[in-house]
Amino acid sequence: MKHPTPLSLAGLVLGLPLCLAACGSDDDPAVDLNQLPAGFGTVQQQSYDGTTDDLLTAGLGRTGLAAAAPGFADPANPTAAGLRRRAIHTNYRALVDVSAPGGYGTLYGPNVALDGTVTADEGRIAGREFIAYADDGSGRKQVAMMVQLPATFDRNRACIVTAPSSGSRGIYGAIGTSGEWGLKRGCAVAYTDAGKGTGYHDLQADKVNLIDGRLVARATAGAAAHFVADLGGTTLAQFNAATPDRIAYKHAHSQQNPEKDWGRNVLDSIRFALWAINEVHAPVDTGSGRRTRAYGPANTLVIASSVSNGGGESLQAAEQDTDGLIDAVAVSEPNAQPASMAGVTVTEGGTAVASPGRPLADYFTYRMVYEPCAAISAAAQAPTGVRPGWLGVGTAPVGAVNQVAGVELQTVATNRCASLAAKGLVTGATTAEQADAALAKLRAYGWTDPNHDALHASHYRLADIYVALSYVVAYGRFSVADNVCGFSLANVDAAGNVAPQAATQALLFATGNGLNTGGDVVYNASVGGAKLYHVGVSPSTNAVDGSLDGLLCLHDLVMGRETVTGAPLTGASLAASQRVQAGLQEVLLNGRLRGKPTVIVAGRSDTLLPPNHTARAYAAFHSKAEPAGELRYYEVTNGQHFDGFNPAAGGVLGFDTLFVPVHHYMNEALDLMWARMTAGTALPPSQVVRSAPRGGAPGAAPAITAANVPPIAATPAAGDAIAIGNGAITVPQ
Repeated sequence: MKHPTPLSLAGLVLGLPLCLAACGSDDDPAVDLNQLPAGFGTVQQQSYDGTTDDLLTAGLGRTGLAAAAPGFADPANPTAAGLRRRAIHTNYRALVDVSAPGGYGTLYGPNVALDGTVTADEGRIAGREFIAYADDGSGRKQVAMMVQLPATFDRNRACIVTAPSSGSRGIYGAIGTSGEWGLKRGCAVAYTDAGKGTGYHDLQADKVNLIDGRLVARATAGAAAHFVADLGGTTLAQFNAATPDRIAYKHAHSQQNPEKDWGRNVLDSIRFALWAINEVHAPVDTGSGRRTRAYGPANTLVIASSVSNGGGESLQAAEQDTDGLIDAVAVSEPNAQPASMAGVTVTEGGTAVASPGRPLADYFTYRMVYEPCAAISAAAQAPTGVRPGWLGVGTAPVGAVNQVAGVELQTVATNRCASLAAKGLVTGATTAEQADAALAKLRAYGWTDPNHDALHASHYRLADIYVALSYVVAYGRFSVADNVCGFSLANVDAAGNVAPQAATQALLFATGNGLNTGGDVVYNASVGGAKLYHVGVSPSTNAVDGSLDGLLCLHDLVMGRETVTGAPLTGASLAASQRVQAGLQEVLLNGRLRGKPTVIVAGRSDTLLPPNHTARAYAAFHSKAEPAGELRYYEVTNGQHFDGFNPAAGGVLGFDTLFVPVHHYMNEALDLMWARMTAGTALPPSQVVRSAPRGGAPGAAPAITAANVPPIAATPAAGDAIAIGNGAITVPQ
């Protein structure tokens, strides 16, 4: 348990400084003055009244978050306030199912109190917001940091919750997940984009983002630019002449490999939060007129949290926390990459999983090779027979909705199967046999849950290429000018050809996710000229097979050998591969959480970050690296990565019938960790939580009830208990 005691707050009550670090100042060496952490630039501050505007909903309230996106008086010249409002609306909905039948407003949401009480309140939260860049002095990192300090912050029970962004999202990327939970709890929330975010560079127009999202000319931005690509002057002109209308994003093209610093960024966000708390709540030194440093690690409870990449960022921070800033960890669906699986095993339903714990770049580039072909297998459906994604429901394509650039995705997938067969990568004389073979390869590579089969189509279409390409580029610290494996990013027209950026680029801070919004992946090496990757024609096959040659190249770079022949890479390919592999080694986790109580939640059906390579693998790895650690793992059946895909309207058809919101269990995990840290309540044992899908007709699932989402059990049934220890995890079927 950790909160300020009356004795430790005596200094605050008496108006005297409480030295939590080395005391001293230029004016009076006995006074410990509050100081902005090293590397932070100018801090922008704003107060929100909780009525017209607020921290959690940007004034929209529960109703507005679920409604249509707020507009702009002048979309070509949006204000910073307008961009913030839209960014909160976009990011909240991206990670949370905001449909009432899916649980919004009843199980979770701004109006649902921490004890589960459903109120009529709109859930607006008053408070202050602090935003700044953190940099290493080079001017190239420019990591966005934000602290939200609610008006309900209790100075006698100081707490911080971290909310690093998921995916490649910007500073508001975790607003609806750990951000909301922390604000409701009255804690300061420490956000960071972790070197990702909407650091966008329109290379043709030479425009970049500022920290508040406004898009301006590079020359106007100067040192305040969020991200600037490594091209300028003659080199930029030459690049634009050869490959016009291309764009760059910070996560992929900063040449910083930002993932290696994710933990450090989270730790810095906590330091920033402590500074903000002291700026508002610490006593003032009468001699200097400045705030003292009354709050620090000794009297502030810190829970590291967030989802997906944000969860991985908090785990990395806990591993790197040499200053004791973090007290506990509670994360959901983390991108957790173990450094080594030597001596570590994952067993599911009595069967050992083959090669668990593969790095993200490995399994993402592998899946992109086989996924579209596998998705048209007759077996690529949920046990209920539902086939979400471009196939709609059932076995027949549903027409124009399944077209990209005028080509049926079914055609692309069929061609992919044929190309794989021609290269000897799948067997079978017919498309059906080839698709079955491709699906079998994905199952053998770690996608073992039956629901995984049903999600390959939607993930291929909506998510996977952006991760596969961007992480390879980031790990290798490649320039945007390198066009790795023949790929680049650009806006495209209806025919899949590169087109000038649309006027909506001015809104990307508010509407984008830090990778593909405002542009898409283009295969420059396509026969006949650059094309949207879906309809790219591979030179080796002369077929519209979704740019297979480029995708094979990406996997080659990760593995260090040719995927088709197995031969080692040589020459320039080998050099590029060595760069990728070196960068990958920099991001792997060591599994040592320094004794911090930790909860990991994952959906068994998570197809983006399959548990065999992430949550399960890390839990087992941790038990070997830190045998005395206190880690609990809760695996939710019928839970998948994208709760935002669940709604019947605006989601992916069929997800509503198949899946429950994992977000609900993340909130429960945070509640359990809060009780552990403030009341000493023991964490429930690791377990499978057996949820019940809503069922019904795809697009018309009945409203979710408590029966669909049973709680994490204080004492799980024997058939639900997960055993973790000595480098092994055993998960019941």
